[in-house]
Amino acid sequence: MADPRIIDIALDEATILWRNADIEQERRIAIFDLIEENTFKPLRSWEAGHQGPYRLKLSVDDGRLILEASDESGLLLETLILGLGRFRRPIREYFAICDSYYQAIRRATAAEIETIDMARRGVHNEAAELLLERLEGKVETDFATARRLFTLICVLHIRG
Repeated sequence: MADPRIIDIALDEATILWRNADIEQERRIAIFDLIEENTFKPLRSWEAGHQGPYRLKLSVDDGRLILEASDESGLLLETLILGLGRFRRPIREYFAICDSYYQAIRRATAAEIETIDMARRGVHNEAAELLLERLEGKVETDFATARRLFTLICVLHIRG
């Protein structure tokens, strides 16, 4: 029976050099929400008869995002490699706005926090659209899944 979704997601911990409590919380929430509800259909695997569910491992190597899709038992089905050049600006912007947001939570008014959060969501949404565009023809997914995956891509880019 077809089940095009991610049931487990792992980040290459060797890629992540440092993260603070705020980033760790973002990572936990993104993974929890992703596992709870997602759409993920790697097209080559799907067409080869592997119709989910999937385990996904994300890593970054030499400026490229590597997505390893495996079946339920852990058998590697396919590896997708995406250049991250077009994501550099959105990742930088997302880190900057998140930093402002975390600082605002500690000292700003509710209206200021709301304004920063709206900007943060805007950057996040634009990056999710870019990810959907980059996955086109490789993986069918939805906007919410792309948003959560972008959060995890950002976590992989933390350098301390």
